[in-house]
Amino acid sequence: MPFVLILALASSLALHGAALFGTDVEMFGSESEPLPLRVELPPLPAPPPVVAEPVRPVVKAPPKKPRHRTPANTSAAPVARMVPPATEDGQAMVAEAVEPASPPPPPPPISPARPVLAASGVLRFAIIKESLGFQVGRAEHRWEFREDGHYRLLGVTETSGLAALLKPVRLEIESQGRMVPGGLQPERLRSRKNGQDSNENADFDWEGGVVSLSRDGSVREIAKGTQDILSLNYQLAYLGRLAEGASIGVVTGKKYERYALDSMGEEDIDTPAGHFRTLHLRAMTDNTTEIWIALDRQRLPVKIRFTDKKGERFVQELTEIGSVAETAP
Repeated sequence: MPFVLILALASSLALHGAALFGTDVEMFGSESEPLPLRVELPPLPAPPPVVAEPVRPVVKAPPKKPRHRTPANTSAAPVARMVPPATEDGQAMVAEAVEPASPPPPPPPISPARPVLAASGVLRFAIIKESLGFQVGRAEHRWEFREDGHYRLLGVTETSGLAALLKPVRLEIESQGRMVPGGLQPERLRSRKNGQDSNENADFDWEGGVVSLSRDGSVREIAKGTQDILSLNYQLAYLGRLAEGASIGVVTGKKYERYALDSMGEEDIDTPAGHFRTLHLRAMTDNTTEIWIALDRQRLPVKIRFTDKKGERFVQELTEIGSVAETAP
């Protein structure tokens, strides 16, 4: 194969590496912006001329003589005093102090969601250039759920084979957060390229309902249940009625947007890691990303296909799965 073609493949994989994690910023379609509305108003007609009325002279009335009034009695009137009623023995009745009712006890806290996966595990994928039919890279997802309710997720995508020899590229994304009612709640997202900080990081402030993006220093409001591009893979296990589609907020190191997932129905597929009964999800914008999640494996992703604007396709297929609980959520 010509070196120029191999170099082009390596460059293309570097550009689409984030998408091959399974949830790139353009994985889900964002809502289109409304068209501006222009309204032109015709000029108002000139008002009719105002005709001035003749001014009449004002005749002043003669002053009136003041009347003499008899001064009122300014002595203070007696003030009635409330006397408490007396009992039979002549003692005044004293009202008993009534204690205010105590507020009702607060409702018990809602327990956070429990991980549906084992405490730790790994997924490994082969990345295939579909038009050529051979492997150009590999990817790996690792997770760790701790007993204190926090989690750590790590995703790595890198070139392999001849592409790695000519232009080695390694992309890393790390997500940390904690389990809450409803699933995962990310707290920080960090990304690196070839071992260096790529300045595409995010820090979540859930009390304020905002996320800070390091790329441009912006602070964006986020909706409840928002995920980052890595935690979304694992949050799919907690989304109800996913077979009917879903809408969810997603944060990357670049931006935050609301995305829509379309359900394409159930499919049985074969991968190097085995046969899986899956739910096929798709999102279409300028790019198209499809993801197949295993219904009998806690909805973990087992296949991902990314199609860019030029129609170039990369397929990520599961080659190994380890330390995953066998029971469904």
